[in-house]
Amino acid sequence: MSDAFDTPISAATDPAGALEGPWRKPANMLKAQTYDDHASIHDDATAQKLGFRGGTIEGPTHFSQLAPLLHRLWGRAWFETGCISANYRNASYEGEEVQAVAMPTGADTAQVSVRKRDGTVVLTGSAAVGAAADAGAVGAKLQRAQSLATPRILAGCHVGMRAPTRQVRMDYDLRMGDLYPFSLAEKLASITETSPWYARGDVAPWGRPAVPMEMISVLCQHVAADDGFPVANPVVGLFADQEIRLIVGPLSPGIVYRLEREVIALTETPKTESMWLRSRVYLGDGLVAEMTLNQAFLKASSPLYAGPG
Repeated sequence: MSDAFDTPISAATDPAGALEGPWRKPANMLKAQTYDDHASIHDDATAQKLGFRGGTIEGPTHFSQLAPLLHRLWGRAWFETGCISANYRNASYEGEEVQAVAMPTGADTAQVSVRKRDGTVVLTGSAAVGAAADAGAVGAKLQRAQSLATPRILAGCHVGMRAPTRQVRMDYDLRMGDLYPFSLAEKLASITETSPWYARGDVAPWGRPAVPMEMISVLCQHVAADDGFPVANPVVGLFADQEIRLIVGPLSPGIVYRLEREVIALTETPKTESMWLRSRVYLGDGLVAEMTLNQAFLKASSPLYAGPG
């Protein structure tokens, strides 16, 4: 049976037992992303108006760089019950080199990070398998977050709001809509870490291919425009924190899943209003994956914050 990755992995120079992946240049596949009739933070012009150097690479893109390190730690369990819980720290851009690092902190847990050549941290967080994923970095961040006291962008939202339950599917040649204008096959052609377990066929140990963890984000988010949550537009959002957890994995192409989405918190910082969403993915009656996402909306991009106050 083929192994999952041929990514070169090295031991870090520190004595803590960290694993380092190779330096990679991830592609920005969301340059053409649109929502609510305007471009997103992944578009150069939109991002530059908000003070970014250019269109940003979506955070979960970097989960693929972490995958070989976590598979080295936990083997098949990574694909079946693995979790990445990430706090996004700084934007990364197409053409920049970034490196993934994983440091074991227990039998089933690790600290993870992705960094640039100059030491800038793109993301930090935790990874785990099985029940150890209960205590992740995103949950800890949510507990510390400041509740949204006087909403403007999210004035119509409240905790407990639910999107309509939907059937969702990902397949190799199926483009995922305006929010994700590419297919799984196109992603796999540019993904930083290739794997025969992602490819068409039955080489993976489950007799069916696995969807890369970064694409679970796409599966959950590609229908976001139809959620019906009342966000005051125009406004530009970004991912500030994100946790993806497999309960009974892997997820696979060609399978129809049931998706349920709910607002679990509303918080703010001086620069953002945030809607925290929990997505649950079911196969039949069984929960197979969950995603918790801090969707942060930039106050500077909203006319509701123009002028004094």
